[in-house]
Amino acid sequence: MMLWESMGIAARSLCAKKMRSFLTMLGIVIGVASVITMTAIGAGAQTKVAEQIRSLGANVLMVLPGAARKDGVSLEGGTRHTLTEADARAIAAQVPAVRTAAPAVQASAQVVRGARNWNTVVSGTTSGYFLVREWGLRAGRHFSPGDEEGADKVAVIGATVAKELFGTDDPVGSEIRVASVPFEVIGVLAEKGPSGSGRNQDDIIFVPIATAKMRIAGGANEVNRDAVAYILVKAASDEAVEGVRARTEALLRQRHQRSGGEADFRIVDPAAMMAAQRASTATIAWLLAAIASVSLVVGGISIMNIMLVSISERTREIGLRLAVGARRRDISMQFLTEAVVLCVLGGIVGIVLGGGVSWAVASLAGWPVFLGADAMVLAVGFAAATGIFFGYYPARKAAKLEPVAALRSE
Repeated sequence: MMLWESMGIAARSLCAKKMRSFLTMLGIVIGVASVITMTAIGAGAQTKVAEQIRSLGANVLMVLPGAARKDGVSLEGGTRHTLTEADARAIAAQVPAVRTAAPAVQASAQVVRGARNWNTVVSGTTSGYFLVREWGLRAGRHFSPGDEEGADKVAVIGATVAKELFGTDDPVGSEIRVASVPFEVIGVLAEKGPSGSGRNQDDIIFVPIATAKMRIAGGANEVNRDAVAYILVKAASDEAVEGVRARTEALLRQRHQRSGGEADFRIVDPAAMMAAQRASTATIAWLLAAIASVSLVVGGISIMNIMLVSISERTREIGLRLAVGARRRDISMQFLTEAVVLCVLGGIVGIVLGGGVSWAVASLAGWPVFLGADAMVLAVGFAAATGIFFGYYPARKAAKLEPVAALRSE
């Protein structure tokens, strides 16, 4: 018997008892839908984390000041203000495999343009910051070394600030007032989206660091005007990150006279932290998918049970087929095909249902989802494998029936 003939017979047999066929494959539908939904949500979460890692820029290290101590209690990180612009210049000049190092200070300020105003973060930094973050422009230009040396009142604004202050107008060349100080907008940054912590990276204004210290934020410390809030360091390659980290730590310990004991700074690799988050997200997603796949096993057992019942009901039919010349492998193929068709149909319906649930989750809860073609193919393949596994025993049992005994059954 040809495969297409077996499939035709299987389809007619299943259509003859539609309700029972539907209830039988319901377990497969639920199992596949659950696996698809969990896989889509997990893949979406990993994609989101990967986007956040890319938004930081490649091969980036963040150097942060240490924590001060008061009455024997450590305060929050960054309270010591031990990093300086000179540290950033030393890192860029003396640490091998460093492309650039960008110091920064920042403060919140009210920004006004005409009748519109917006409260945002103002960051004073150098032009190297945009190289570190790989942050391109939507319009205009970044500020130049000349703007930095002259402490010019120029600003590069994020996409959110541009939207809030200018709407659909072109911001480049316009004037805004930052903390009552007039600035010329020379550039609008491309959109970055939210950071790993959920903060809107586009809600920011960048000005030259000397300008920020003189007119907006002051120094990071009133005593040390050279102090900065943090330093971003860009390594030349992914492989060089660990070496840059170790050499940067050694250099800063030497400069801060901290050759032994606790350092007055810390170096963080944001991408490594997010990669660990991505790995944990993937593990949880696979765990949830494995739990959901239990439904497939339950559905397979249900199919085995129904196929055994079907054999009991069709014993005379089996005997008649054997009596007129059907081979035992033809009988086995017929029942095995029925089980596979049930599972594959259930898998297809489960994919549609799982895709719908994933879309609903994305729309209502705001969770990222990503449904790839490989997941759908894997789901259908797994459903077919379930049909073969749980349909094999009933098919073999049907094929082993003796024609005479089968014809005598009621």
